[in-house]
Amino acid sequence: MFQTFKEWFWLERFWLPPTIKWSDLEDHDGLVFVKPSHLYMTIPYAFVLLVIRHFFEKFIAMPLAKAFGIKEEVRKKIIPNTILENFFKCSTRQPSQADIYGLAKKCNLTERQVERWFRSRRNQQRPCRMKRFQEACWRFTFYLIMTVAGIVFLYDKPWVYDLWEVWNGYPRQPLLPSQYWYYILEMSFYWSLIFSFGSDVKRKDFLAHVIHHLAAISLMSFSWCANYIRSGTLVMIVHDVADIWLESAKMFSYAGWKQTCNTLFFIFSAIFFISRLVVFPFWILYCTLILPLHYLEPFFSYIFLNLQLMVLQALHLYWCYFILKMLKRCIFMKDTHDVRSDDEDGYEEDEEEEEEEEEEATKGKERDCLKNGLGANRHLILNGQHGR
Repeated sequence: MFQTFKEWFWLERFWLPPTIKWSDLEDHDGLVFVKPSHLYMTIPYAFVLLVIRHFFEKFIAMPLAKAFGIKEEVRKKIIPNTILENFFKCSTRQPSQADIYGLAKKCNLTERQVERWFRSRRNQQRPCRMKRFQEACWRFTFYLIMTVAGIVFLYDKPWVYDLWEVWNGYPRQPLLPSQYWYYILEMSFYWSLIFSFGSDVKRKDFLAHVIHHLAAISLMSFSWCANYIRSGTLVMIVHDVADIWLESAKMFSYAGWKQTCNTLFFIFSAIFFISRLVVFPFWILYCTLILPLHYLEPFFSYIFLNLQLMVLQALHLYWCYFILKMLKRCIFMKDTHDVRSDDEDGYEEDEEEEEEEEEEATKGKERDCLKNGLGANRHLILNGQHGR
C-alpha cells in the first residue's frame, strides 16, 4: 500500500511539465540535479542549529545582553497556597471576579491578595527580558548571515536581473552548490524554529507563526522537488532582507534604547512594505504566475506553487496590519511595544511593580495620616482633660 501511494505521489504529471520525465533530471556530464532525498538532511541540520543556538545564546547573546545593561531577572517568590495553585493549574490562569471572591473566602484572604497571588504566579512563567533578547539576537544573526550569503550567491546570477532567465531551460536546470546550501540551511532553520516552539517565548500570533513556518518549509520543499530553485532563491532573499531589521529593533527595545529601536523599526517597516507588498507580488508573483505561461501550458505544480505563494502573501497582509498598529503607536504614542509578539499576559510584571509602589505609597500616606491624626487627637484629649 505504501509503495502504491509512493508511486502515485511521485507521478510526473504532478511535479513536472507535460512530456518531461524524472529520467530527464538525472545527473549526467558532471551536471547535478535536485533530488527529493536531499531534503532528508534538513532534519539533522536543524538539530545542529539548535545546538549552535544553545551555545550562541549562552556565550554570545547573554554577554551582549549584559553589555546592553539587561540583567537576569529574579522572580519574587510567592507564598505557597494549595487551593490557589490547584485552581491555577486545573481551571484558569485568569480568574473572574466571582472566582476571586470565592477563592478569597476559601483561603481566608482578601480579594486584593488573591489577585496579587495570581498575577505573581503568572509572572513566574513569563519569559524574562534576557530570554527575549537572546532569541532576537539569534534570529538577527542567522538572518544577517543568510542575507549576506544570499547576496553573494545571487549577485552574478542572470535570473536576478532578467526574470525570463528563471524559466529558460526549465526544468532541465542543474543545481549549483550555492543553491544547495542556501536552500538546505534556510529549511533547517525553519525546522529548528518549529522544534523550539515549546521553549520559545509564546506570542499572540503563535498560530500565524506556525502556519508561516510550515508554509515556508512546504513551499521550499515543493519548489526543490519540482526544481523551482531559481524562483525559490528570489523568494528567500526578499524575505530575509527585512527580518534582520525587525530582530535588531527588538534587541534594542529589550535593551531600553527606545530612540534606536524606533529608527530601526521605521527602517524595517519601509523595507517590509517595499519587499513584501511591492517586490513580492509585482516581481516574484509576476515571475511565477505570468512568465511561465510564455514557455509552458499550466500544469499541477505550477498551480500549486502559486497557491502557496498567495498564502504567503496573505500572511504578509496579516502582519502588515500589526505593523501599521505599531507605527501608529510609535508615531502618536511614542511607544514601540510589540503588539504582535508579546506573550499572552502582557506586561503584568511591570504593572505589579507599579501597583506595589502605589500600595507602598498609599500605606505610607495612611501611616502619616494615622500619625498626624493620633497626634491631633492626643492634643484634643489633653486639651479636653485640661478644660475639665
